[in-house]
Amino acid sequence: MASRSLGGLSGSRGGCKKSLSARNAAVERRNLITVCRFSVKTLIDRSCFETIDDSSPEFNNFAAILEQILSHRLKGQITWFGYESPRSFWDYIRVACRKVSQNCICSIENMENVSSSRAKGRAWIRVALMEKHLSEYISTALRDFKTTRRFYEDGAIVLGEEANMLAGMLLGLNAIDFSFCLKGEGLDGNFPAVIDYTPYLKFTQSSDSISSDEEELRTLGSSGSESSTPENVGPPFIMDENSWFNKCKRVKQKYQLTLEQKGYLEELLRLRENQLSESVSQNKILLQRIEDSDLAHKLEKEQLEYIIVELQDQLKSYQSLDQLSAEVSLSQASLDPGQSQEGDGKQDTLNLISEDQLRRLPPAMSAVSSNQLKALKGELISAFKERIPISTSDSQHLLRNSMRTFI
Repeated sequence: MASRSLGGLSGSRGGCKKSLSARNAAVERRNLITVCRFSVKTLIDRSCFETIDDSSPEFNNFAAILEQILSHRLKGQITWFGYESPRSFWDYIRVACRKVSQNCICSIENMENVSSSRAKGRAWIRVALMEKHLSEYISTALRDFKTTRRFYEDGAIVLGEEANMLAGMLLGLNAIDFSFCLKGEGLDGNFPAVIDYTPYLKFTQSSDSISSDEEELRTLGSSGSESSTPENVGPPFIMDENSWFNKCKRVKQKYQLTLEQKGYLEELLRLRENQLSESVSQNKILLQRIEDSDLAHKLEKEQLEYIIVELQDQLKSYQSLDQLSAEVSLSQASLDPGQSQEGDGKQDTLNLISEDQLRRLPPAMSAVSSNQLKALKGELISAFKERIPISTSDSQHLLRNSMRTFI
């Protein structure tokens, strides 16, 4: 019975140790992630008033926090003799971040003034912040789960759910312009980074505790001790006034900065409105030009159509003259073949009205109507039928007079 009770007691102790260890690991992860979030917010607030460099305490604290997170439960390196030597997070970063486009891994490896692995890791943090790619480096490294699993033990922050929160909160640092010197004392890898938690600690007293403290002060003051009088309680309140004064000063600076940004945006808005009005007026002018060009094209089209109709009418008149010449030739062939001598003069007269001569008539012939052409045709045919002996010159003169008469 005693052995069973001892065995149960040892088993319960083992279970308590495991639960306590798990609780401690969870608290450690939560503390590091929370203080990292506070540090990022502090950096963003500080960047509104001054440039962040190596001398900034907010940055030094952030770098220490990030170094602690990336070194959390990092596996050691096994030597040839089977011993485990400590390893820096730079050994993990240089392997997991090779896939980042235009990465700074090779340039940091080739730095002459940085020799230790820890110093190279600190230099990488500064270069990544100046390049505004720290969040991208961390996200790429966390996606390579196989490499992360090879470098870290179970329970590490980079293997838990907190890793996604880490990559997200680091994204806000891309809005800050950092300026670092890669040859300063901040890259000294001989000393580990220490986190300063005091800027993020805040103690708020309840109303009961404040009243009890006041009663205690009254009691101490009524004891007759000069050193414990309420007048000696002045410095804490003076410090509070100073802190309120500093806060008011910061708020005033933010307000002035906001006013300047507001004035800049208003001026930019007025400029854009002027540009918009000019663009609208230019658009109206271009539309009016397009309408005028369309109207001119329509008028030109109508004029061309009218010219085409006139040319077609002239072509029809020329075709009617060709038909007249052909009929005159047929009437000549129908004359009596016995009148050869007289026919010679008439033949010369008919030859005068050849197709080429009719085509060389003046343009005014286009205005001759079809009835007039028929009358001219009848007179010519009747003259040939009456066998009027006329010479070639007389026939030309008769033809010209007839043409002038009908024109």
